[in-house]
Amino acid sequence: MPVLEMTNTQLYARLLGYIKPYWRTFSISLLGMAVAAATEALLPALLKPMLDGTFVHRDDTVIRWAPVFLLLIFFVRGIASFAGTFAIGWVGNKLVMDLREEMFRKLLSLPTRFYDDHSTGQLISKLTYDVTQVTAAATNVVTVFLRDTIIVIGLMGWLLYLNWKLTMLTLVMIPLIAVIIKFISNRERDASRLTQVAMGDITQVIEESVTAHKVVKLFGGQHYEGRRFGDQANWVRRHAMKQVVAGAANVPIVQMVAALALAIIMYLAIQQARTDESTVGGFLSFIAAMLMLTAPAKRIAGVTEFLQRGLAAAESVFELIDTPSETDAGQQSMARADGNLVFEHVSLSYQADERMALNDICLDIPAGQSVALVGASGSGKSTMANLVPRFYLPSSGRITLDGHDLADLTLASLRDNIALVSQEVVLFNDTIAANICYGQMREVPEAEIIAAAQAAHAMEFIRELPEGMNTLVGEKGVRLSGGQRQRLAIARAILKNAPVLILDEATSALDSESERHVQAALETLMQGRTTLVIAHRLSTIEKADRIVVMQKGRIVESGTHRELLDKDAVYAQLHRIQFEWHDAEKEKNSGNLS
Repeated sequence: MPVLEMTNTQLYARLLGYIKPYWRTFSISLLGMAVAAATEALLPALLKPMLDGTFVHRDDTVIRWAPVFLLLIFFVRGIASFAGTFAIGWVGNKLVMDLREEMFRKLLSLPTRFYDDHSTGQLISKLTYDVTQVTAAATNVVTVFLRDTIIVIGLMGWLLYLNWKLTMLTLVMIPLIAVIIKFISNRERDASRLTQVAMGDITQVIEESVTAHKVVKLFGGQHYEGRRFGDQANWVRRHAMKQVVAGAANVPIVQMVAALALAIIMYLAIQQARTDESTVGGFLSFIAAMLMLTAPAKRIAGVTEFLQRGLAAAESVFELIDTPSETDAGQQSMARADGNLVFEHVSLSYQADERMALNDICLDIPAGQSVALVGASGSGKSTMANLVPRFYLPSSGRITLDGHDLADLTLASLRDNIALVSQEVVLFNDTIAANICYGQMREVPEAEIIAAAQAAHAMEFIRELPEGMNTLVGEKGVRLSGGQRQRLAIARAILKNAPVLILDEATSALDSESERHVQAALETLMQGRTTLVIAHRLSTIEKADRIVVMQKGRIVESGTHRELLDKDAVYAQLHRIQFEWHDAEKEKNSGNLS
């Protein structure tokens, strides 16, 4: 059932299920808390014989052993409390780690459309903030209820033993306290949900501002970003204050009800003491036990704040965990493919109410052939390429690889046969060598890494780096130039040696000299491989076996470079426009130089 349809009990039971692997340590924490709680009731119980035996009856045995028992109680209480607190802290941190790992594994398996619909900030907030709120609900709440329930039972038992008539009066406040806690808990739960959403928004602002810091500085966006951050921070503050108000009101109200009952009981107890119905030790022991009841009552009342916050966080965490992963219903496993790729009446709509991103695409790409996709932005080039590794699934039609429907292949075997070099180069904050051999399920010899780097013309700059292949590239490769990053991505594709190659503006970030070398390397790499080339610069795809021209999700032309120019239609017009623009730029630059 969906997370939001789960009751609090079902949600909490699911949360406690994550503690099951650590039940031994959790049991130690419960035992420690129980022992520490049991000693709580011994203190007022020791008070009566100690006072009566020392100040009233002058009993030498009581005078001699009372301090020893007192020290023993606090010694046992200290050991048990430490063991319980340490054990519950260990379980809580393991719980957070397990949930984070499961959430991260889920993130790695989610479909591309999920990332299209969710902001990065919201997802980061779930892993960094929401999951930490779960700890108190899963572990601390249990121990507080156990410890304080034992304390209350022990103290109430002692009070009943001393004076059952007065003790019964304390039960009057229980229904009223329950109503107060119920009302305040609902407000805390709602406020906690809103706080989590606001934390996701503020994380998104931070992520965007840090990632785009150059744009922010260059276009003077500091004030705007500061105001945007301030607005989101204020929403977090407002929702947090709602939690503070609810939590702050909870304890004083409960305490006031308890104090009212306590005042009445104290008055009646004093009256009984006047008539010698109780001893001095019994009276002080009764009052001490009554006063000691307020602390556990306060904690039990206050624990609802953490419980509701944790349950609201659990909803957020389980919502992510329960999101369906990428569809991987394929049963066939393919070894190395030949590369014959066929689109059969393929259509795709990202949303049911939007226009078709692809409309009835039919295309047969023989193994080893290079096909260039050209057209204006939004024509469907990248969408076609994204269908091959099944980042998206066709709305209708099918795509086959060597006669196998892509939907029938396992994702792992399909993607093992595909390499990608994208316009948006993705590098990880690791060494150059690690980025080149990223994802390889084997120990890659250094000679192979160097060979791939040489083929991509990357060794030219790698040799000049102080640490060579062991140089850290920084976040997203920030320590390298755009051209250097692009060549590392090409080296990664070369090393994978997949039979199907997708080049999405693979040379866009290179200067003219680098482009010439890399283009030659790519031409060598493309030999014998089925290659889909997405290009805006038509000069880079003139040697393609076939050029497919797209408009508004449809194929409007197909042929070689020379055939399409002779046809003098859409491609020829694109070619003229682009080269006229390049000629104008050359003339402009020549004029500036002169």
